[in-house]
Amino acid sequence: MSHAISTGRGLDEAARALLYTEARTANSFAPTPVSDEELAQIWELARWAPTAANTQPLRVLFVRTDEGRARLVEHMNEGNRAKTASAPAVAVLAVDPRFHDHIPALLPFRPELRDVFEANEPMRKHTGDFNAALQAGYFILAVRSLGLAAGPMAGFDADGIDKEFFPDGQWHSTLVVNIGHPGENPWFDRLPRLDPEESVSWA
Repeated sequence: MSHAISTGRGLDEAARALLYTEARTANSFAPTPVSDEELAQIWELARWAPTAANTQPLRVLFVRTDEGRARLVEHMNEGNRAKTASAPAVAVLAVDPRFHDHIPALLPFRPELRDVFEANEPMRKHTGDFNAALQAGYFILAVRSLGLAAGPMAGFDADGIDKEFFPDGQWHSTLVVNIGHPGENPWFDRLPRLDPEESVSWA
């Protein structure tokens, strides 16, 4: 069965606004629950992000219980604790440093690439970190696409979270994303963006 990909039709203005121009980082959340089905939908979208050699190094821990959130808040920076405490769901995004073990299944026409990564730790780490960051961007867009607000944060004790939630050392946390519906006064003032003349060149 073939799958046709249309290149002649894009998202309408409302959809682009939802994902980009009107999207904001939420700093407070309403008590409206986020269901397990919604969280599963987020990952179903995010997992299609492009990665080098289809390596897919990103892993996700969804924290959705009061007990799990309390454990997580202990490792957030002081200024981020209230945000995470108010979020009905939180995603801890992590890198799997053994991502290359899955290459024979994910890249079946080049299974030997697993051994290349195994023998080259600097290349393995760079590939894992870069591609997990790329996937994280898609993850945030997936949250927004479901009409939910995302609050991505890097202000946390990564070693503490790893010891708390990944004690076997298999995953390393890189980003915490609060997920939910905006609460009271959720937005800071919109900050400026660089003009195209300052950030884009043409050749």
